[in-house]
Amino acid sequence: MGTRKNDKKTKKTTTKHTHIVTSYKGVLDIAKSGMGFVMVSGLENDILVYPNDFNTALKGDEVSVKITKIRQSSGKKEGKILEVLKRKQVSFAGTMQVKEKIAFFIPSTVTPMPDIFIPMGKLNGAKDKDRVIVQLTKWEKASRKPEGEVLRIFTPEQENDLAMQSIVAEAGFALSFSDEVNAFARSLSDKIDATELAKRKDYRKVLTFTIDPVDAKDFDDAISYQTLANGNLEIGVHIADVSHFVQPGTAVDKEAYERATSVYLPDRVYPMLPERISNELCSLRPNEDKLTFSACFEVDAQGKIVNTWFGKTIIHSDRRFTYEQVQEIIDTKIGDHSNEILWLLDWTQKLRKARFDNGAINFSSQEVRFTLDEKGKPTGITIKESKESHQLIEELMLKANQLIAQKMGQVKIKKETLPFPYRVHDQPNEEKLSPFIVFAKKHGYPFDISTPTQIAHSFNALMIAAKGKPEQHVLEQLGIRTMAKAVYTSDNIGHYGLGFEYYCHFTSPIRRYPDILVHRIVQSVLVERPINDAELEQKCVHCSERERAAMESERAANKYKQVEFMRDYLGHSFEGIISGVSSFGFWVETIEHKCEGLVSVVSLSKFDDFRLVESDYALVGMRSGRKFNMGDKVTIKVVAASLEKRQLDYEWDQTKAAESSTI
Repeated sequence: MGTRKNDKKTKKTTTKHTHIVTSYKGVLDIAKSGMGFVMVSGLENDILVYPNDFNTALKGDEVSVKITKIRQSSGKKEGKILEVLKRKQVSFAGTMQVKEKIAFFIPSTVTPMPDIFIPMGKLNGAKDKDRVIVQLTKWEKASRKPEGEVLRIFTPEQENDLAMQSIVAEAGFALSFSDEVNAFARSLSDKIDATELAKRKDYRKVLTFTIDPVDAKDFDDAISYQTLANGNLEIGVHIADVSHFVQPGTAVDKEAYERATSVYLPDRVYPMLPERISNELCSLRPNEDKLTFSACFEVDAQGKIVNTWFGKTIIHSDRRFTYEQVQEIIDTKIGDHSNEILWLLDWTQKLRKARFDNGAINFSSQEVRFTLDEKGKPTGITIKESKESHQLIEELMLKANQLIAQKMGQVKIKKETLPFPYRVHDQPNEEKLSPFIVFAKKHGYPFDISTPTQIAHSFNALMIAAKGKPEQHVLEQLGIRTMAKAVYTSDNIGHYGLGFEYYCHFTSPIRRYPDILVHRIVQSVLVERPINDAELEQKCVHCSERERAAMESERAANKYKQVEFMRDYLGHSFEGIISGVSSFGFWVETIEHKCEGLVSVVSLSKFDDFRLVESDYALVGMRSGRKFNMGDKVTIKVVAASLEKRQLDYEWDQTKAAESSTI
């Protein structure tokens, strides 16, 4: 993981012999009990803060904290917050309490926080017991109530909308763009003048097409295909030139950086950029001239890349394909541009095989998709498969990202490596990997741990052997948990999961801010004025944190939809696979719907006294010896579905239990 180089000590006092740090910069976490803990990069233990010493700080805020006490017995620190440096969250979901001429907003948060005073002029039509979104506008002193303004009122039918907005707000993402940002986006012109055209390589007469999901609105990558004079082929990966419109220091750039990513929920997207930019100016729609930043590969008759070219371009997409349309061409071998698509498929499958041979890991985790009605209520759940049409685009994007990073890794500024936002992935942590290897071996899947490459090959062999078996999903999930998280950093350690020495994100600047950073730096190198950004690591840390927050939002929203779906099946029984085990119960994921819930040890106590055996990933009955193992097939009954907690409770259904076999 990248280190927080921006988390610096904020104040020092000196004695004759040593420096004693009295204050730090960190992030406040608040437990359900109300106690606070400031997490500081570089400190082994968090700093304990009592609620009376929060000084208006809320969960997730970046704060300056002063040490007030160090316990001699343990060395643990206690402190008080000096000031809030940056708010994580300013919008909150909850309920209004309005009586006569006084109004308060009661937040619907798991962790404690104060009620928010709403001046009568800021109610905006809200009444007592209304469900609302409120924005925190002022909180000058901890001795006073925070003040806010009602942004939106929700009817009972809009509870889903409120839940989705609440999830995004909790993660610290703005729910809308400011008037200034929207005005700036509207002011941008879609006209391409002769001066701009002269700076770019013209691909408008080269066969070019996009391949995207059927419901996509922003097309940020296109593929071109042409035969060169020497008989070789040139494959172009053309990416929307967002950096042309989003210039450093502008209102839209500052907003994009703060968000750092788009957030994708089951029924909506909270975009990083306003629709004027993402869906219009930068979307590579068919039959329109569009500005792009391109990575082009010259490929010989043997499929080897013999030359690369990177630079600004202009394209004119001839056709918009969906993944389903391309898959049909692959399956039937006929259709528009079938020769080009089938050649690209053959070439990208060779790239894919070479990646895995070189140590890339093939985790084909399943993605759940919800079928929603007009009110956003889930009516069905499907599993998205990665087919050859998806792999075709994936391999082209991976190759562009890899070769861009490789080129930038060779650039020097005064003999120093160019600061560049790499996408890195560390090798597996031995502590996390060891129990997984034991578990895999116990069930017939051997592991060679002699080198990192052999570990990767063992993972791939396991995934192939387990494909289609009941334990496949559990092994995938457990395997993924052993892996380090990929992050952005200027300290390149390579990408273990992909098997690349150099890797970055270049191909999705509409939805990821690091890609915009990459575009700017690559262009600066191409025009021989390389950017030397002293704050780049700080930006990488921020983008990694926002990416994690977005992923947590997506997981929370998916869980909400699962609970909403399973509410219609209270009392019903389903077959499932045990997907996790702990001392207080085991989790089961239903086979049919991939909805995960907890079977608690309390509900199992009527059968036996079950205890956790960590080495076996199992709960074991002390009297009967009955085992519930990770990967076991069981039958469960849905007994509770809490939307507020986003939680499903199951019970083991012994009466309908299928024969469980240890995998």
